[in-house]
Amino acid sequence: MISPAHMYLGVALFFAAMLAIAHYGRRRTGAGIEEYYLAGRRLGGLVAALTYSATTYSAFMMVGLVGYAWAGGVGAMGFELTYLIGTGILLLLFAPRMLLAGRIWGIVSPSELLAKRYDSAAVGALASLICLVFLVPYTSVQAQGSAYLLNRLTGGGISYEAGLVFMTAIIALLAWWGGMRGVAWSDAIQALVMIITSAALLAFVMHSIFGGFWAFASKIEAEAPELLSPHGPRSFFDFPKFLGLTIPWFFFAITNPQVSQRLLAPRSMGSLKWMLRGFLVFGFLYTVICTLLGLSSRLIYPSLPSPDLAMPKLLSERVPPLISLVVSIGILSAAVTTADSILLSLGSMVGRDIYRPLRPEAPESEELMIGKAVIILMALAMIAFSWSPQGLIVELSVLSSAGLLALVPPIFGAFFWRRGTAPGALIGMAAGALTAGSLHFLRAYPLGQWPGVWALMASTAAFAIASWLTKPPDGVEGFLGALEGELAKKNVAL
Repeated sequence: MISPAHMYLGVALFFAAMLAIAHYGRRRTGAGIEEYYLAGRRLGGLVAALTYSATTYSAFMMVGLVGYAWAGGVGAMGFELTYLIGTGILLLLFAPRMLLAGRIWGIVSPSELLAKRYDSAAVGALASLICLVFLVPYTSVQAQGSAYLLNRLTGGGISYEAGLVFMTAIIALLAWWGGMRGVAWSDAIQALVMIITSAALLAFVMHSIFGGFWAFASKIEAEAPELLSPHGPRSFFDFPKFLGLTIPWFFFAITNPQVSQRLLAPRSMGSLKWMLRGFLVFGFLYTVICTLLGLSSRLIYPSLPSPDLAMPKLLSERVPPLISLVVSIGILSAAVTTADSILLSLGSMVGRDIYRPLRPEAPESEELMIGKAVIILMALAMIAFSWSPQGLIVELSVLSSAGLLALVPPIFGAFFWRRGTAPGALIGMAAGALTAGSLHFLRAYPLGQWPGVWALMASTAAFAIASWLTKPPDGVEGFLGALEGELAKKNVAL
């Protein structure tokens, strides 16, 4: 157990260092929207890979995924690795196109890309509103998980509410002050902290508690073989649940703006390639580490009132305080890097895709001011949403992402279906978002399928039908022709 004073001091010192890095990045940031939100489109491959990894992997890994592995065994790794597979496939298709589209038309946000392709400001505005609504729970999970961890590791010495306010302030300050360059640089350091501290914890658990990896493997095979089944104990991962968890994760790379916006920032196609390769290596290692920690926790604590307690209990009871403090900083880093990136992306989307169409004559400084105000308002919304802890962290994250599945058909249509129209995109997104939101609110699972499955089907059907019944925009051939020409010129192959 860690004393509240030591916890506050350790966390404050670490994130003060991250803020100093963000401040240095801010000093290197020029004037204008592209500089603030995209680091001037000049991120190198290593920094791009680390910030993409840190933004993607949040508190749900070392708290949520560990808890899911504790409850469901290796099936937790299966559903998480599906995200890696999906990311690899989707980035091969979309990453070069998004990077080139951003440079050709000066696109700043993922929603602006949709507005450009469908020649409709309403499409960009609706996409931004959907992200704004459905990312509140996911962003709040980062603050919620952080506060939960601080409370547990200090034995209640830091109240949940105090931890929530403390961590949300850190998240908002990094996003507001640093901009993309500051966030990316601090993300890079925190990504290294995340992977190093989690690997060190796994090594400590295997050596000090089990006497080595093979002793651990023998013990789990003898005492809990059901954890090695893909279905888990008592069919924890039945097919509808696995599908419902997996589909939002599979499309995460193109539906979540905090990661898709990073596809606009690398300085070259070469940097983009290194970003993808580095992320896939990081993601595989981090997933394996978290799964093994979850399985280890199940052997140490066969019974827990909640799976989310697995990591906090392990750190507070079986790990020396200094190691526990260092690892907890790694976990908090995962939460902060995801949340500050979301706030930054949402600020850019509101300013560019909602405010700008209303005031097209407004200077960039005014648009930037609106974006920064959104960062503060979202931070307050995080506190309000998270004031009472709720739900499994992984499931809350996935349910949040289920609403963003409404964006999948218009995004695919933007690049690969010339018949896609603005009315089709608007009706498809609205149908998917309303389906996900209503099913989640009613806690309904028609035919046993999760809300995300129905949201994707509703959005796809509505987008396809409405597009066939309406006329594509006049500029679609110019949009796709310009992209295809640039792709052919660069002979792109990731």
